[in-house]
Amino acid sequence: MEHCPISNLPIVEKTHWKIEHPDQNYTTRIKRIGNDIFLTYYEADNNIVFEERDQSLFRMILEECGLESHLVYLLRDLNHVKSVSYAYKIILTQLVYQWSPYYKLIVFYNIDPAFQTTVETFASIVPESTPVLLLDSYDDAVQAILEVKAGKVPKEEYDDEEDELHAQRKKEFLAATARIGWMNMLNQPITMPEEDDLLYPFFMAIESLQNDLQERERLSIREKKLAEAKIEKKLSEKTILLNAQRELNNQLKAQFDREKASLRSRIAAQDMEITRVSTAVAEKTAALQSLKDTIFRLDIDGILKREMIESCSRMIETEAIEKKINTDLTASDSEFLSKLQRKHPNLNQRDLRICLLIKLNYDTKQIAQSIGISTRGLESIRYRMHKKMGLSKHQSIKNYLTKLALS
Repeated sequence: MEHCPISNLPIVEKTHWKIEHPDQNYTTRIKRIGNDIFLTYYEADNNIVFEERDQSLFRMILEECGLESHLVYLLRDLNHVKSVSYAYKIILTQLVYQWSPYYKLIVFYNIDPAFQTTVETFASIVPESTPVLLLDSYDDAVQAILEVKAGKVPKEEYDDEEDELHAQRKKEFLAATARIGWMNMLNQPITMPEEDDLLYPFFMAIESLQNDLQERERLSIREKKLAEAKIEKKLSEKTILLNAQRELNNQLKAQFDREKASLRSRIAAQDMEITRVSTAVAEKTAALQSLKDTIFRLDIDGILKREMIESCSRMIETEAIEKKINTDLTASDSEFLSKLQRKHPNLNQRDLRICLLIKLNYDTKQIAQSIGISTRGLESIRYRMHKKMGLSKHQSIKNYLTKLALS
């Protein structure tokens, strides 16, 4: 078993006591020295930047060792570490005030000069109940822990009171920057040194920065409230428009339902009329056929008999056309009539009927017979229909209706 060269305590390291960070190209590892000393170090080929905390790994190891409720010593070898992300700084501040478990001592060593101020800033905000030391090497770090275990309280040594006061002022300054920058504690008062103190301008600068950030936060809050009020106003306007549109839709639906009911009523009435007409046509056709047969059997002048039979035949043909017009409407015919009525609401029922017959290729004589008017009368009606539909002088009604049916 490996032993610590300074303390001669056994070192335990398990293969799963690690967390890999492939995005940052480094691996966090933890060793246990003796019973309650834990060393965290980092394997990397290049310099690294902390972006996420490895506290879950540490807690898992404490549970395995049965030390989750004990005070322990923590060593952090910062070799390869050059910086930390702002998000990691926020995590550090959360860790500071949520110690679980509490540490007897935290020691950082192998600190890069570029990273020194960040580590000192962290140390400045750690509760006084947990000492934090910044040392040069592993040997110094382990020796410091052994001294604490022996009952010696770790304490910085200074050449004189001025150096000690300067170190205290520096710690207060770094703590103020951490509270402002890391913890957003903009209203926390800053302990100012005397005006003749060499560090007084620096504290004035940090206080000015704090005031500026407070003002920026107030402006941000005011802008946020204005933006929220603007959004609320727009939302209210949109709600009003939505309600108005909904009401209009309800009105249109009610109107549509009324028109639908009216059309159904008209369709039902027309169906009854068609049934009546079809029945009447059938009766008239049967009567005309009977009359035709009777005339055929009469012993009268041949020319007169032929004229009477031809007259009956024409009337039977007219009735057949009438019956077909009133009963054999296809779905496309009904759709055509609806489309025509929507486009030309000024056309009456007779106009619509004539348009349908024109579209169905009935000639002028057949159409005139079906509606009971003369051929000249039908031509007059077609002339008026030409104007109602707004057709040009040389535009054919039949061509127009054919295109409409296909559109």
